[in-house]
Amino acid sequence: MFSVTEMQTFELFSVPHISVLLMFVALSFWLVYFRHFLKRYQAVLKWTLFWMLVLSEVSWHIWLVSTGQWELGDLPLQLCSVSTFIAIYLFLKSNQKVFYLLFFIGFLPPILSMVTPEMTYQFPHYRFLKYFLHHAAIAWSVLYFIVYEGYRVPRKAIWTGFLMVNLLAVPIFFLNILLDTNFFYLANPTESKTILSFFGSGIIYYINLEIAALVVFFVTYVPMGMLVKRERVKG
Repeated sequence: MFSVTEMQTFELFSVPHISVLLMFVALSFWLVYFRHFLKRYQAVLKWTLFWMLVLSEVSWHIWLVSTGQWELGDLPLQLCSVSTFIAIYLFLKSNQKVFYLLFFIGFLPPILSMVTPEMTYQFPHYRFLKYFLHHAAIAWSVLYFIVYEGYRVPRKAIWTGFLMVNLLAVPIFFLNILLDTNFFYLANPTESKTILSFFGSGIIYYINLEIAALVVFFVTYVPMGMLVKRERVKG
């Protein structure tokens, strides 16, 4: 289960992969549909998600170090780690504007990462379990803040969030050059075949990244926009 060399047989859209995606959808539906019943257990949900995020990030580095795999490229500077830290911060301290960024980078991107994961290990390897639990917990945290703590995002935050991501990407870009790393996948696409594999190379890759980010931001905002509009009408 914790071996570095064994169980490297992951197949895209295999039975374990599809099963975990269906479980994610089912639990997401459960969190939203049964929100009135689950409201009484809000504290349990909050701290369960909090510790899922903390333990996912910490256990990942423990595994890498204990198996002699840790390197500079494993610093917690990928988008999922940034989302994790923002969510952990929000669980400890409410901040509406900080949530704007989490909303755009912590909901649809983790879901897309689960659909086309950068993965070689098969269920029930630790890497498989950690990857899907971690990404699911990030997306569920966004749902939690919306459904149980009433966070809302204005339409103008699409551009604010896009600007913030680009501002984060600038130092990350130069850090990649300095350390020969690939944080935010700014140096090149993932090694495994994912959505980024179709983005081309060179300047085309960066143009496609920007276009994809904007598309993801606008698509992510659609249900939020509908929710805000419905609440405005009711109010």
